[in-house]
Amino acid sequence: MNEEPNKIKVTIDGITVEVNPGIPIVEAARQIGGASVPPTMCYYSKLEASGGRCRTCLVEVTKGSEKDPRPMPKLVPACRTNVMDGMEVKVITSERVIQAVQGVTEFLLINHPLDCPICDQAGECKLQDLAYEHGLDKTRSEFPRRTFQSDDLGPYIKLNMNRCILCARCVLVANQLTDQRNQGILFRGDHAEISTYISKAIENDFSGNMIDVCPVGALTDRTARFKSRVWFTEPVNATCTCEKCSGKAVLWMKGDTIIRVTARKDAYNEVEEFICNDCRFERKDLNYWNIEGPAHISDHSVISVNHYELPLPKNDPHYKIEKFKAKTLE
Repeated sequence: MNEEPNKIKVTIDGITVEVNPGIPIVEAARQIGGASVPPTMCYYSKLEASGGRCRTCLVEVTKGSEKDPRPMPKLVPACRTNVMDGMEVKVITSERVIQAVQGVTEFLLINHPLDCPICDQAGECKLQDLAYEHGLDKTRSEFPRRTFQSDDLGPYIKLNMNRCILCARCVLVANQLTDQRNQGILFRGDHAEISTYISKAIENDFSGNMIDVCPVGALTDRTARFKSRVWFTEPVNATCTCEKCSGKAVLWMKGDTIIRVTARKDAYNEVEEFICNDCRFERKDLNYWNIEGPAHISDHSVISVNHYELPLPKNDPHYKIEKFKAKTLE
């Protein structure tokens, strides 16, 4: 019987937590929760070799460990720096970190267009959150933005390379989840882009998960494009019988109509179980699904505005979610 590894103590923003040795700082911060969790745009705990690209998770290590208490001279990425016993880290309590995140956010927005009013990712976009918290009201760049024509990667996925921040999550999920990968990062430096081999369509059964892992609106669902704003829909957890995947998904409803289907995600917007393309794109009829109840939405999300999770009536076959405005509940 394997013994659990001895826990080590790590202090983040003055809060001490016991964690398993060898995990990244960002995972230790997630055990604390709240504002001490660094933002992540490329790191994805479910994908191997993710992280280290966007630099939004920079933190200040003021004490390396009990054995070597010297501080690290430079800010380090929390997704690629492992914890050590006695380590002390600053996130929101460090002016250096705040200035660094502001600079990284400005860098990510240099080529990113102001597409929020028309982007399907609006309301769920982590770059949108970063821009709101750390972005400038205007760009300081004097160079024209990179522009690309939108591309259809098969019948289900639309690629808007203008919005891509090259986090490479879509490449990693295609590498690790499917038996064939048709897309990758082409060229180098400011010419780098996500593309397919000679505009080849992506046809594997789990390609739709690239949409779920994309932190911005670069990859979107062609079957749901422009059909509804996310805050006008009601997410419900549902299951179906599927031979390819677990069949556990979230249905984004508008009345009795399924606007889109996504995988279920945790508190850090990471997929819990990947779903197949049949569940995601082909099953837009309620007859395929068994509704479990409303999906939990964070109170800080725009999707939660004027939405409340209420006890579901047993006599309702579809477990419809009632919406009440705040004044109704007063």
